Amino acid sequence: MTSNGQRLNGRVVFVTGAARGQGRSHALTLAGEGADLILLDSVRPIDQVNYAMPTRADLEETARLVEKCGRKAVVIEADVRDEAMIAAVADATTELGRLDIVVANAGVLGAAKPSWELTRAEWDTLIDINLTGVWQTMKAALPHIIAGGRGGSIIAISSIAGVRGVPNVAHYTAAKHALVGLVGSVANEVAPQNIRVNTVHPTNVRTDMIDNPTAAKIFRPDLERPTLDDGVEVLGRINLLPVPWVDSTDISEAVLWLASDESRYVTGTALPVDAGMLAKYPG
Repeated sequence: MTSNGQRLNGRVVFVTGAARGQGRSHALTLAGEGADLILLDSVRPIDQVNYAMPTRADLEETARLVEKCGRKAVVIEADVRDEAMIAAVADATTELGRLDIVVANAGVLGAAKPSWELTRAEWDTLIDINLTGVWQTMKAALPHIIAGGRGGSIIAISSIAGVRGVPNVAHYTAAKHALVGLVGSVANEVAPQNIRVNTVHPTNVRTDMIDNPTAAKIFRPDLERPTLDDGVEVLGRINLLPVPWVDSTDISEAVLWLASDESRYVTGTALPVDAGMLAKYPG
């Protein structure tokens, strides 16, 4: 966590998927730079997702840690697919007095299988959360950022699967690719208001999304009950740098840069934080 900084002093940030993993890391990194936080997560089981979702206690712990940094935190328990989140974001913005930055982080990984074996429910769930949920997050936030008249920054967390085809997760890959197009369109729409919109594309990040028995089986199908650690060698071959995955904090530092004035002329870009995955020969 970045600490003792003031790059975001006085600003308010809205983070989705904030209860744990990358979302919590992003929230604490930005709080450490002076931001107050609106923290949203669903905290309930999701059909078609075969790993445990965060709990209300996880979301409240993120808020507690933000407040421990000396910043304010407003908690919203909502699914990014639900239109009710729009009113909840409006109320939270009123409570904190402004909205400047959005980190559209909420996302899930569904069943791993060939594209033609996916059910319509499996496809729809991933598209609804990972793509439509980001659009709705921006729909909820942008009127308030525009009304503030101070400019702002929106950061959508995509994936390396947003710039490269990945087998057996076509629904996830399609949604993450589509984020790049969505962000490009919105970046053009809001540039006159000095609002910047960018995507971040991580390689594998060790969070609950991949650190679970279902995902571990993707990397080590030869084992009956693999853990993620059993897949270190396989995952290490994906990246150019000699690491199997990166940490949430590595992504958070990129998010911080895109949120801050240090990137004030960066918009419509796709920023990889991928340990060289995209550059690796033969690609």
